[in-house]
Amino acid sequence: MSTSDKQTTLAAIPHRIQMIRGEKVLLDADLAALYQAPTKRLNEQVRRNPNRFPPDFLFQLTDQEVRLLRSQIATSKRSSGRGGRRYLPFAFTEHGALMVANILNSAHAIEVSLYVVRAFIRLRETLAAHKQLAGKLDQLERKTAALAAKHDSLARSTHAQFRQVIEALRELISPPTTKRTPIGFITPK
Repeated sequence: MSTSDKQTTLAAIPHRIQMIRGEKVLLDADLAALYQAPTKRLNEQVRRNPNRFPPDFLFQLTDQEVRLLRSQIATSKRSSGRGGRRYLPFAFTEHGALMVANILNSAHAIEVSLYVVRAFIRLRETLAAHKQLAGKLDQLERKTAALAAKHDSLARSTHAQFRQVIEALRELISPPTTKRTPIGFITPK
């Protein structure tokens, strides 16, 4: 694989990772494209090796989840609502995506599996960095509030300005709030 192909592959993976049923997953068609294998062959190998794919590695989407995904990514629907597919798509977690590389058993699939792992790791690191920054903002807010309470010399306007800066930073690090209907079965509390 050339250097430009590697960079293209590495850049494409994070955009293909989706959140479904509270899990970060890659859909079978996206995984097949990354591993340069037909989706049909990938799914065929998965069906032949069911003991390698426990429920925490792989799950099959429901018709409703497929419809919701299609509406979120604004793709055209075909008559079946599945994009002309016979079967509902599979969703692979990070471990399931690696297991696919093992069952496809090609040099390219094994090489790309390393990039898949790196993409999932980078995603986790980004989420952790946001959590750390949020913690530091909370700590800064507590310190400025304590300073304002102890020292009357800190003008109210300065304290208000600190609060505005902290709130602006929180808005920047918080993920955009979109009103999406959750996919999958949700148990009542």
